[in-house]
Amino acid sequence: MLNRRNFLTAAIGVAAAGTLAACAKKDEGSGDSTGSGGSKTITLGFSQVGSESGWRTANSDSVKSAAKEAGYKLQFSDAQQKQENQISAIRSYISQKVDVIAFSPVVVTGWDAVLKEAKAAKIPVVLTDRSVETSDESLYVTLVGSDFTDEGRRAAKILEKVIAKAGLKGKVKIAQLEGTTGAAPAIERAKGFKEVMDADHADDWKIVVSQTGDFTRAGGKQVMAAFLQSNPDINVLFAHNDDMAIGAIQSIEAAGKKPGKDILIVSIDGVKDGFVAMSEGKINAIVECNPLLGPQLMEVVKTVHEGGKVERWIKTKESDFMQDQAKAALPDRKY
Repeated sequence: MLNRRNFLTAAIGVAAAGTLAACAKKDEGSGDSTGSGGSKTITLGFSQVGSESGWRTANSDSVKSAAKEAGYKLQFSDAQQKQENQISAIRSYISQKVDVIAFSPVVVTGWDAVLKEAKAAKIPVVLTDRSVETSDESLYVTLVGSDFTDEGRRAAKILEKVIAKAGLKGKVKIAQLEGTTGAAPAIERAKGFKEVMDADHADDWKIVVSQTGDFTRAGGKQVMAAFLQSNPDINVLFAHNDDMAIGAIQSIEAAGKKPGKDILIVSIDGVKDGFVAMSEGKINAIVECNPLLGPQLMEVVKTVHEGGKVERWIKTKESDFMQDQAKAALPDRKY
């Protein structure tokens, strides 16, 4: 099997779009009261940001399956993209006296009070996927997640190749579909993209319009329709995730334009439906963000529960996620 980096390089010539870059409801799982050897089973309270995208679904599935595999008792809650729901869930985990709390925060700020409550209860907290800003970094143990700023940089660098391949001349007028306002991936992906744009394309690239689509298809569709009304000469779309890009494609087609041709599209994630759109020539490039954090999270949970030391930021490991998504989307292709 090709390793992930080589696969992504090879896929440049495979996808019909031409270019690729590597990159709720309460649902409780249960475990036995004792593990093998009679030791107490670890109870993990996990608050998920929501179920807004294909990436998030894969992330939740990874956490659930990894907890089951590890033999942990998982208390799982879906915050439905509302910070107040996550804070309530975390307080519930504190009252239940779980062993470890993990969560993927909806937004960056506003967590100090509840994290202080967890610390007072001597329950370690692990962040997954997204970071927070806090006055006291000892309020959480570590972050298990990706480098979103670098994903933004890579999106800009691959856009250079997309533009060259498409033969686009003149000013590059970019529409940006941002993730949830105040969320780490939205802030950091925009930052990384702008770093490259300002350094290398100050004269020929311009973000003419930028607004949140809340990481959802419906949001991407609605906001892109408004973009096209106010800025009909947009020729590039940078979407912070695949789902918003897919929603935007519907509005682009409704406006009588061809996604991937009249408007070049670069997005981030690498989910199955993104590959389908790319095979149809509607998305030009996708930067990977691996959602399969479950196994790494369970390793960290075990270590912190036992009082061990972990790094402040544990970066997401490479996996075959994008390769698997491509195979599911394009089963007749050879890899």
